[in-house]
Amino acid sequence: MATSAGPASPADAAAPYGVRALAVAASKEGAPYARGATGPKRFDCSGLTLYSFRKAGRRLPRTADQQYEHTSHISRRNRTPGDLVFFPRGSTMEHVGIYAGNDKIWHAPRPGTRVRLERIWSGNVRYARAS
Repeated sequence: MATSAGPASPADAAAPYGVRALAVAASKEGAPYARGATGPKRFDCSGLTLYSFRKAGRRLPRTADQQYEHTSHISRRNRTPGDLVFFPRGSTMEHVGIYAGNDKIWHAPRPGTRVRLERIWSGNVRYARAS
């Protein structure tokens, strides 16, 4: 998987479980969105990240807000595939996905949609790495 913004150094690279979590999320393409669902057949946004990282060997808290608080915040420049992408609204994180490289994320968008790869649609995002 290529990325448009490589890590600053090997120490900054996403942990191997981030890359594994990315593969798990991609394997769930087409799974329907369901509010509060954590898999394996239905997901909400943070349920997909929780499930993907758990399958990769890393535990995350349940909600996007909690996941943001329990991860290492990184700059856009240092993001790599397998990092988390958060979409803030006010003082909370409204949405989360897994960075796939090339300004795209795997995510469970909203009710009525399915897990998919999509271009990041906003400049108002935050990046974090599960460590």
